[in-house]
Amino acid sequence: MSGRARLTLCSAAATLLASCALLPLVEPATWLLQAVFLLAIQSGVGAATRRVPLARPLTVAAQTLVTLMLLTVVFAREHAVAGLVPGPEAFRHFGDLLRSGADDVGRYAIPAPLSDGIQLMVLGGVLVIGLAVDTLAVTFRNAAPAGLPLLALYSVAAGLSDGAADWLWFLAAAAGYLMLLLAEGRERLSQWGRVFGGAARGAGGPPGPVAPVRTGRRIGMAALGVALAVPLLPLPAIQGGLLGGAGTGVGAGNGSGGTISAVNPLVSLRDSLNVDEDRTILTLRTNTSNTSDLYLRIVSLDDFDGTTWKPAKRHIVTVPDEFPTPTGLGPGVKRTEITTRIAAAQDYRQDWLPMPYPPSGVQVKGNWRYEPVGMTLVGDHGQNTSGKTYQVTSLDVQPTAEQLASAPKAPGSVLRDYTKVPDSLPTVVAEQAREITKDAASDYEKAVALQDYFAVTGGFEYDTQVEVGSGPGAIARFLRDKQGFCVHFSFAMAAMARTLGIPARVAVGFAPGSPQADGSVAVSLKDAHAWPELYFEGVGWTRFEPTPTRGTTPTYTLPDTSGDTVPQLPQASRSADAAPSAQPSASTSCSAQDKKLEGCAGALPVNQAGQGGGGTPWYEIAGWTLLGVALLGLPLLPMLWRLRRRSVRLASAQHSASAAAGSPPGRRKGGDGGRADDAGPAVLLDVPPGEAGDAAVGHVLAVWRELTDTAWDYGIEPDEALTPRRAAARIVRIGELDETVGRAVHRVAGAVEQVLYAPQPRAEAGLADEVRTVRAALREKAGWSTRVRAVAAPRSAVRAVWDLADRWTALKASWTARLTALVRRPSGQQSGG
Repeated sequence: MSGRARLTLCSAAATLLASCALLPLVEPATWLLQAVFLLAIQSGVGAATRRVPLARPLTVAAQTLVTLMLLTVVFAREHAVAGLVPGPEAFRHFGDLLRSGADDVGRYAIPAPLSDGIQLMVLGGVLVIGLAVDTLAVTFRNAAPAGLPLLALYSVAAGLSDGAADWLWFLAAAAGYLMLLLAEGRERLSQWGRVFGGAARGAGGPPGPVAPVRTGRRIGMAALGVALAVPLLPLPAIQGGLLGGAGTGVGAGNGSGGTISAVNPLVSLRDSLNVDEDRTILTLRTNTSNTSDLYLRIVSLDDFDGTTWKPAKRHIVTVPDEFPTPTGLGPGVKRTEITTRIAAAQDYRQDWLPMPYPPSGVQVKGNWRYEPVGMTLVGDHGQNTSGKTYQVTSLDVQPTAEQLASAPKAPGSVLRDYTKVPDSLPTVVAEQAREITKDAASDYEKAVALQDYFAVTGGFEYDTQVEVGSGPGAIARFLRDKQGFCVHFSFAMAAMARTLGIPARVAVGFAPGSPQADGSVAVSLKDAHAWPELYFEGVGWTRFEPTPTRGTTPTYTLPDTSGDTVPQLPQASRSADAAPSAQPSASTSCSAQDKKLEGCAGALPVNQAGQGGGGTPWYEIAGWTLLGVALLGLPLLPMLWRLRRRSVRLASAQHSASAAAGSPPGRRKGGDGGRADDAGPAVLLDVPPGEAGDAAVGHVLAVWRELTDTAWDYGIEPDEALTPRRAAARIVRIGELDETVGRAVHRVAGAVEQVLYAPQPRAEAGLADEVRTVRAALREKAGWSTRVRAVAAPRSAVRAVWDLADRWTALKASWTARLTALVRRPSGQQSGG
């Protein structure tokens, strides 16, 4: 296999290895097989056009055209000319798919189903990155910058994923990049005629590693060091969209089954409570005279990891005509069947169907699925509530305090699933729960004591502007600061109930709305709410209300009530037409702490299409990704430039000595040339002796520049006024180098004098090894801070800026000369005919 073919193969392999970081984000992973096939065609077209050979821009254009045609065949064949050539209809279809994919990114949390939109975004992104890597590394023969698109691809995946195997994908991406660098170095050296080995490790020992291997090791160690150090820095995190693990959703299904797998309900509860203009999103009519307890439930959060609550993965089925009796509800509990007709606004798009709990039947049009454990309906294949009108039959369960107090122990399966508390939960949560309920004689009394503590006696304040914190200690900090909104109250009470052995979960939906003059009830954005549900055998899942000034207190938790009557209680939730609330909830932003606590990116009830939709827009993710690449890549540029320059200089010196020794004439020249002091690797391969002598001057000077730059990196600034001999003596003196290393410095200086002043200049062998010896000695003498700076922020990297300035000056002079030549009339030429 030729060097260029090997480089093409490594370029595609590096892109695929970096793409593996996307595997945890989407199910199923069949897209990767498509990516392999499409990327192979794209790379093959590039290899064929380079073999012709075409000009570099034409090669890139050909690959771009073929990539577009491949995407057309896969996604827009029906809209293309002859099923292959994209036209206006195909591009419109691509736009629709991308918009659909952007909506799905915001709707689904990890792992998202492989919808057509998401598939186009994934495959298109991989092909674009593959084209960029192939263009940089193979077409333009510069593999180092190709790491930036690979880093961008990995950064997007790592930023969205929260899995424990992220380190594995990093190693895969890093391995692909290093493999690409080694392949490029080997391909360059192969054009020189043969690959040079390093100096022997010892007398008679095997040769050292070749230059690309040394460069790969250095870059690999530097990259791994940065990868270990960067996570320790306080860098901002992206939230929302696919990042939100809370919420559940539906994968592709046939209507007979499947699983709920992380649909994010899109917009934060806190932002809903703090919108500038409240508006009605649901209007309902019901046949019950009591609407103060008519909560609309969207989803239940039953998986607690110590930091947040989220729905567990559940099996879904076809919506039954009549729902089964709720789990745990016995025949002795009073209940009334009510019917509620609900109309959703056009701009309210929610994947879950808001319903009173527990529902016994629902009439709704569209593609909906039923989750039996939570008794919820969830949209499938993009179905949502926008403009929907539906009718729900539900039970108004009215237990008494005596029934709840005498409830027997819950079944083992319920206790096992709903009393789990992670080890990371601070012990103060359980200790305070026991202290609050120390006088309670039953689980019911414990639940009421917890509710009263939060809502009445504990001194808590309802405030959506607080910053409670994040991480396992978030609940403990909330208990200490005693400020928060419904998410914090419900999360804390449910967690404390579990520590007491009471099965608990959190429900998300809407508090009772505001009655209107026409007999309807208006539910607005600011009615968005979360509350805990505790399980009592014989009654089932029972609502409690720990949030002060929100919702209504259940009658079965009030003293001296039998539960036979349901009094009208004051409502804290206001309607869309009510005056602005005086409550301290004027925040319009969502802090990072609330997001961590799932007060914002968790399973939340509303999606405000008019306010930008849900989830993080793709352009925002792209912006954060570019910012991350800049933050990570810019500090590494001096180090990477310096490593590259050192490798080029020393490798060219080894070739120069070989060429000057007299290789067979007639072989071709390499292409790029370069300045004398920094000659690149594309140099004379096998040339006539005269040309070899000219090349020797440039390469010896490049080695000398490398030696002085190395000394500069370790604190010995260059003095351009000195002769090579005196400059060498200065380096030996300031660097406190021993006699052996001093001879190496003077040998390089002598070679410089020889090629500059000798009648027939020639290169000496082994100068690159002398520079390595000097560098090792300077490193050994330097302190740790100087060593770190010499690698991470080398002083001599300023030459890159000087080079750019020189090239800009030369470019301006060249264009000035050309323009002058066009304007100036040749001498002796007269006008006229």
